[in-house]
Amino acid sequence: MNEEEKKILVQVAKMYYLEDLTQSDISKRLGIYRTSISRLLKKARDEGIVQINIIDEASTHFEMENRLKQLFGLQEVIIVASHESMSGNDKIKSVGRAGAELLSKMIKDEDVVGFAWGRTMGSLIGEFNDCPQRSAHFVPLVGGPGDMETKYHVNAIVYSIATDFGGEAHMIDAAAVLERKETRNEIMNSNYFRKITELWDKLTVAVVGIGAPISNSNMIWTGFLGDKEIKHLNNHDAVGDICSRFYDSQGNAVNSELAERTIAIPLERLRDTRYTLALAESIEKAPSILGAIRGKYINALVTNEETAAEVLRLAGDSAG
Repeated sequence: MNEEEKKILVQVAKMYYLEDLTQSDISKRLGIYRTSISRLLKKARDEGIVQINIIDEASTHFEMENRLKQLFGLQEVIIVASHESMSGNDKIKSVGRAGAELLSKMIKDEDVVGFAWGRTMGSLIGEFNDCPQRSAHFVPLVGGPGDMETKYHVNAIVYSIATDFGGEAHMIDAAAVLERKETRNEIMNSNYFRKITELWDKLTVAVVGIGAPISNSNMIWTGFLGDKEIKHLNNHDAVGDICSRFYDSQGNAVNSELAERTIAIPLERLRDTRYTLALAESIEKAPSILGAIRGKYINALVTNEETAAEVLRLAGDSAG
């Protein structure tokens, strides 16, 4: 191929691929038969002047989903895209949207479905469009948050989703963490609370968020953790929490005076469900997610690609 021929190939390729001109437009501009334009474009690809790369995110995500399933024995894994251009709120919404789609398939008639609270959990609200109607019970798994917007409150989440599914919503009238363990015990043993604990015993599907390492935990900015509690949790190498109950990097529950003041389902109960689905994203939460997986507190996960890659890296998965 001489320089003149190469020049015409480059010109035609630029007009077609960069300027979005049709082959007919190029034919008119250059005074070349339209059939010749098609031949020149093919030759430009054959000669490597035009190189087409297809970025198949779905395929990449599928491979990562399978690695997480195989490595940890998870039943369901959904990985959504994450790009630098996405805001933190957009990333949370993306996880919430995928979580809602998966949850619509999980919930069956007669299920008892439990929910935690938080920003990612709140992102589920409004995402259940035309979902199947289910004769199911929807219940909080933990007391309400402290200083947090209403839309992130566990009762708001439970009521909204129960309404979407046509199920029965149950409310909780207590904070997640109380000042005195005696008060916590009185509430847990009350006639009012017995209905909640009975539903916890029958739990079939749990939907939870995963708290970040202590320094960035929701429990701090909602006012539940003070310096004393933070020091104790750090001394026990706590990496995160589910339903306001903390665990270490190996998934061992951190038993403390704080746990005795917490109104929430016991962590070990989450191991007995058909599905315990975690919705969580961000690289800083990767150790918390890994700890939850190791503790077998979750068997399903919705996250994004950057978080999944970090979980695999921390787990020492060479393919990740």
